[in-house]
Amino acid sequence: MNWVIQPPTFVRCLFRGSLWRLPKGQKRVCLTFDDGPVPEQTPWVLDTLKRYGLRATFFCVGDNVRKHPQLFEQLCNSPHVVGNHTFNHVRLFATPWLEYMRQAQHCSTIARGTQYFRPPHGQMLPWRMAQMLQLGFRRIVFWDVMPKDYDSSLTPEQVFDNVRRYVRDGSIIVFHDSIKAGDRMRYALTHTIDYLTQQGYTFCTVDEFENNNR
Repeated sequence: MNWVIQPPTFVRCLFRGSLWRLPKGQKRVCLTFDDGPVPEQTPWVLDTLKRYGLRATFFCVGDNVRKHPQLFEQLCNSPHVVGNHTFNHVRLFATPWLEYMRQAQHCSTIARGTQYFRPPHGQMLPWRMAQMLQLGFRRIVFWDVMPKDYDSSLTPEQVFDNVRRYVRDGSIIVFHDSIKAGDRMRYALTHTIDYLTQQGYTFCTVDEFENNNR
C-alpha cells in the first residue's frame, strides 16, 4: 500500500474524531479539492462540476483567498462547501505548532464561514493539537485516496489509475485545484467522475454526510 495515496489504519487511529472515510454501505464517494482558489484552475473545476451536477468540498489556502477575493466569493456563492487549509499551506514539521494554529485561525478570519479543516500534507500532531483544532471546526477531514495529481513525475493516466486502483465505498478523494496539479488534475477528475458513475457510485459532500447522520 502507498501510505500517501491511502493512509493505513494505524495512522487513522491516531486522529480519532477526524474523518478519513465515509461509512460503507451506500456506494458513495466524496470529492474534495485542496490549495485553491486560483484563476488558472478553480473556475474550470467549478464549470466541470456544474456540468456533471456534482457538489464538492474545497479546502482553501488563506493567502489564495486574499489574492483572489472575487473567485473566493464565487466559490462561496456556489453550491459547494468551503474548508480551511491554513493561510500559507504550512508544513507542521517546519513550523512551530503555535504558529501552525495561528495560520489556521488567520485562514478562518479571511475565509469566513469555514467549518471544516484539512491539515496541509496531512501533517498534524495527535492529541493536544488535534483536540484544539477540533474545538474550532466542525470536523477535521483527511482522505482515503490521494491520487497525487501534484506529482510532476506522474502522467495524467497514472494519476487516474491511482484513483481506479484505490477507490472504494466511502472514499474521500483529494484533487488539487492548483497550478502545480495542471492537466493531471483535469484529466484525472473527468475520468474519475465518468468511471465512478459507470461503476454505480454516487457523490456527496462532507456536510451532506454529516447532516444526514446526526
